[in-house]
Amino acid sequence: MTPQHNVTPATTDWWRNAVIYQVYPRSFADGNGDGMGDLAGIRSRLPYLRDLGVDAVWLSPFYASPQADAGYDVADYRAIDPMFGTLPDAEAVLTEAHRLGLRIIVDLVPNHCSDQHEWFRRGLAEGPGSTIRERFHFRKGRGENGELPPNDWESLFGGPAWTRVSDGEWYLHLFAPEQPDFNWDHPAVRDEFRSVLRFWLDLGVDGFRVDVAHGLVKAPGLPDMGHGEQLKLLGNQVLPFFDQDGVHDIYRSWRTVLDEYAGERIAVAEAWTPTVERTALYLRPDELHQAFNFHYLNTGWDAAALREAIDTSLDAMRPVSAPTTWVLSNHDVVRHRTRLGGGLARARAATLLMLALPGSAYLYQGEELGLPEVTDLPDEVRQDPSFFRAAGQEGLRDGCRVPIPWSGDVAPYGFGTGGSWLPQPADWAALTVEAQTGDPDSTLELYRTALSLRRTHPALGAGESVEWLDAPDGVLALRRPGGLVCTVNTTQAPVRLAAPGTRILLSSRQLGLSDRDFALLPADTTVWWQE
Repeated sequence: MTPQHNVTPATTDWWRNAVIYQVYPRSFADGNGDGMGDLAGIRSRLPYLRDLGVDAVWLSPFYASPQADAGYDVADYRAIDPMFGTLPDAEAVLTEAHRLGLRIIVDLVPNHCSDQHEWFRRGLAEGPGSTIRERFHFRKGRGENGELPPNDWESLFGGPAWTRVSDGEWYLHLFAPEQPDFNWDHPAVRDEFRSVLRFWLDLGVDGFRVDVAHGLVKAPGLPDMGHGEQLKLLGNQVLPFFDQDGVHDIYRSWRTVLDEYAGERIAVAEAWTPTVERTALYLRPDELHQAFNFHYLNTGWDAAALREAIDTSLDAMRPVSAPTTWVLSNHDVVRHRTRLGGGLARARAATLLMLALPGSAYLYQGEELGLPEVTDLPDEVRQDPSFFRAAGQEGLRDGCRVPIPWSGDVAPYGFGTGGSWLPQPADWAALTVEAQTGDPDSTLELYRTALSLRRTHPALGAGESVEWLDAPDGVLALRRPGGLVCTVNTTQAPVRLAAPGTRILLSSRQLGLSDRDFALLPADTTVWWQE
């Protein structure tokens, strides 16, 4: 009998330079004609994502949920919400994605659950002093009769971070009242989520995006903030409910679980921290693999600011040997075509700069079509919970969540046969996948070409450094090892500069060659040059 040997798979570090595409399930593709995107729709469009040239797909939540916050209020972490399909539908997405060479990353929401979660419902029923309530943050109120919240913390969606229940106790929710925070000091919570990780890893997911990764651990005693405008402090300092050092023990235990599985399964932190150096703490070799680079996302279209953000980000990740990530848009922020100002030309230029940088890049569905933010949604169709709460976030996240257009001249533009849950603009016919495919000047074809080059050119993707070259004011010029130079004109006027390469690989817009040795770089333009 031939002896069997365990073969350790070759390490590819695929995640270090991966391009990961975020799918917001309710707005990607509708497979059953009810106006809401679903897993069947996602599966049908996976060949599009393969041909676009991405390496992995991140799916926002599709778990069983009352949808108080678009699925980020999870009632059952092992079940699929019927609006998106069934567990076999999820398995079919995984199978088809892997057949096409795509990896799948799923959202995990560990800071809070739904108020319809079995544990929370039992906690309400069993009352004060019950052991099940210890898995959440239940407290007696302050004031003569307990009528005041236990502390002064504010919800990110506006108002107090506490809600009082009928028996007089209060529970903590950093987001909507329908989203009670777990107590991560309780061993049952830690055990449960290790089990949830294994459930999805056993089904074949390639990783997790960890929602509110910075929020799990609260300061002992839940001390007052002593500040009346707490939302302004987010991301600026360590808070008693965010970025506490205790979170790192949790992620060390998660890394142990991830490493039990072949195939380099990863975890990506959504961690809002005061500095990129504190973000890097989440990415030490025994913790998570990547973290979103919000410092870069929040940087304006300014050459000096962009250079500082790039340098700071790369410098912070180097000591922990983690890849830097780059992102311009997601489901929580204004689409970068609108946010950066300057219209489509500036958005295209920003994309080519991002894709030239070393590390991993994240794309948000529809940005490859050049979609703008939808700013004129009527109040009666909005569904963002923070829109309905005074003094909360801007409450305008619906504008980036409008379903994307696939084909045709009128809404819902091939999204499905039953309309779309948020109305699409009447002028999106020219932005559909169908309209842009084959047009060499379209934004979709720019993305396809850029991602193809990024996959094949030795200077793109992996690495941890850039070399800055001399350039006129308002222009960035960086060299990547391997013979590629990226030039970016962030000004509103053309700039004449010495051509830094022998030929142009890709440009975000057409540029004029004033003579053989000089180029006229238009406003809001990025060019990739081959040396």
